[in-house]
Amino acid sequence: MTEQDIDRTGTGTPAAGPSTGLRWGILGPAGVAKSFTADLRRHGFDVRAVASRSAETAAAFAAEFDIPNVHVGYEALAADPEVDVIYIATPHPFHAEQAVLALDAGKHVLIEKPFTLNAAEAQAVVALAAERGLVVLEAMWTRFLPHMVRLRELLADGVIGQPRSLVADHTQLLSDDPEHRMNNLELGGGALLDLGVYPASFASSVFGTPTTIQATAALRDTGADMQVATLFGYADGQVANTLSASNTVGPNRAAIVGTDGWIEFDRVWYTATTFRVFGTDGEVVETYRSEVDGRGMHFQAWELERLASEGRLSGDIMPLAETVAIMETLDEVRRQIGVRYPGE
Repeated sequence: MTEQDIDRTGTGTPAAGPSTGLRWGILGPAGVAKSFTADLRRHGFDVRAVASRSAETAAAFAAEFDIPNVHVGYEALAADPEVDVIYIATPHPFHAEQAVLALDAGKHVLIEKPFTLNAAEAQAVVALAAERGLVVLEAMWTRFLPHMVRLRELLADGVIGQPRSLVADHTQLLSDDPEHRMNNLELGGGALLDLGVYPASFASSVFGTPTTIQATAALRDTGADMQVATLFGYADGQVANTLSASNTVGPNRAAIVGTDGWIEFDRVWYTATTFRVFGTDGEVVETYRSEVDGRGMHFQAWELERLASEGRLSGDIMPLAETVAIMETLDEVRRQIGVRYPGE
């Protein structure tokens, strides 16, 4: 077979601009918010406001990204009449209450993953969004990247036959400071919710909700998980193995094995990267190389704007029901490894 070098964005994701004109507000100007806002600016979105608990932090963020409205406190952002959509990028224990604040103010909401701290919170946010007739979307940005769009096309076309197994890891060497948000249970610390949500969501996108879940972990002295391995089983006999860790850097690769071949992702699989499709003879059938202007975090913003413009509350790429189901899976993993957050 002859290798094909394919360079296209595929289908199944919003067309590449322009924005529909919704006005964005940024709640929580931390590191991930900088990456997201940079992509919004690069691709012509209207970023109208930013809010932080710190006046200095909000002002610095506004200056960096030329944002006109600066708010101290999140209530002021929710009340801003020039904001239509609020992007929430605070630590996950605060996602639910801040989503409620935004929804009650009539704003659409894009919530950084993990969507909430647990499934009960996720269900409550989804129910409120439906009641208000507003879009709420999990910012699982990987789902919307062109290489994942192409992957869905290949799987739908049966290029590797019936997918039977999946492996994926998300491992980073992060701070071991007990007060760091990754290690502090008060801030939802732990590798699973911050890092492991990526491979868990990836497995869900391929196989759906697992029928069996096995998990093991190593915990820090703070009680937060620093290394978590999972084995998911599915109704038709498929299996998925994931690893997340905040104390070691690994390959950050992924693979899907099917009855007629397999797909291998280069590192880092959850960013815009390259993958190769192999036949059962080991020959490369197709190579897909991503070309994304920026980090690619704007694709999820296009999706939210598209849903809002079409009057839809949930899409096909990151459905709300699946977001809740993924949180239920993570709840069960945490139950098995013994991680419980204050207030639960």
